[in-house]
Amino acid sequence: MVAGVTVLVATPATAQQPPALTLSPNAGAPGSGFKVSWTGIYFPRTCEFPTVRVLWDGQTVVGSGSGSSNGTGSGSATVPANATAGGHRVTVQPTSCTASSASNTFTVRIPPTTTTTRPPVTTQPPVTNPPVTNPPVTTRPPAVTTTTTPPVTTTTTTTTTTTDSSTPASSTDALTNPDDGVLVLDKDNIQPGDDLTATGTGCPKGANVTLRSLGQDVGKTTADDNGAFTSPVRFANIEPGRHKVRAECGIVLVGNVDVTLSSSSGGTTSTLVVLLFFLLVGAAMLRRQFSGLRR
Repeated sequence: MVAGVTVLVATPATAQQPPALTLSPNAGAPGSGFKVSWTGIYFPRTCEFPTVRVLWDGQTVVGSGSGSSNGTGSGSATVPANATAGGHRVTVQPTSCTASSASNTFTVRIPPTTTTTRPPVTTQPPVTNPPVTNPPVTTRPPAVTTTTTPPVTTTTTTTTTTTDSSTPASSTDALTNPDDGVLVLDKDNIQPGDDLTATGTGCPKGANVTLRSLGQDVGKTTADDNGAFTSPVRFANIEPGRHKVRAECGIVLVGNVDVTLSSSSGGTTSTLVVLLFFLLVGAAMLRRQFSGLRR
């Protein structure tokens, strides 16, 4: 008899990668958001909820995510508003099942503070009208004719024009880091009815962009693949003064525009009417005197 011998060969388990964490972006301002993704964090196949939490400097929870038994996963987080400038440790830590954790460094950048100074107001000098010459009093014997001229009231209208070039079209009050996004208005001073265009960058890819001012929607568009957008700004009702235009697309960008009204003076027209009145009165008096001499 020949006995058959069966040989069992054990297959080694697939080698597992060490934990590694990626941050995108890995730098930004306080309050900005970033994505986390990892490899090498293997959850057991029996784990019902393979979730993780994102820790800032090993203490504060700033985000969350989910993984899988194949060692990969992703999530999102937000930089604390009170974060200081410099490098900070971001850690992905399992919450419900036993698994390893991974860490990486995020660099906080504090945006510079922008101070806007308004220029002095320039006032035009008042308009001076020429003096009014009254016709002379004519006396002829034996008749004495006296011409009485009523008082002349001259109204002077002063037009004051205020120019404000303190905020160029390229300067904005953005609520985010200038590296993340910016809103630019093509004009810094308009009158009601003028065209105005807003251009911005920093929005998420394909995000819906809503422009708001004075509690009303003044424009809508969609960001392109680079997060940039362009939209006309249309005010339904607007009053003179400085107004903020807000672009909302997941982040908030802000720009300023000044609205002014033009005026004109009617002082010259009033002066011409008064001169014409006295010329007509003088002509009538002379005609009356010549008629008396013929008699």
